[in-house]
Amino acid sequence: MKLTLHHINLCTENVPRMDAFYRDVLGLDRESGGLPVLEKEKGYAGDVAFVTDGRVQTHLAQRDVRAGFSTGQIVNPVSHGHIAYRTDDIAAFKAHLDSQGVPYSDWGNRAVAGWHQIFFYDPDGNVIEVHQVAAD
Repeated sequence: MKLTLHHINLCTENVPRMDAFYRDVLGLDRESGGLPVLEKEKGYAGDVAFVTDGRVQTHLAQRDVRAGFSTGQIVNPVSHGHIAYRTDDIAAFKAHLDSQGVPYSDWGNRAVAGWHQIFFYDPDGNVIEVHQVAAD
């Protein structure tokens, strides 16, 4: 079960303003490949812009403090943002969290088609996502 940094998610009330800032001020590019397909009917219907430094994506997501309630999940990844890692074995990673006594919310594919996502808190309350892309 290997983890690699995949993206950082920042939440905002104004996605176009954040998108312009990260592209114009920081010089990031609009991400064009490997974009997730958002499942807007399953729990999170917010606007999202995707920018990149060429290696790691930054997802600029419309803040939704009710997304956790909408999906029946305790951890809400779009209230304050999160950092995300990609794994090659989500089942093994969930078993690892269970063995460490770390509770998590299993969003499955409620937010992104083809991604199995789980979310949990670090000791300071920061949200962490780990996801696996479904095999083709």
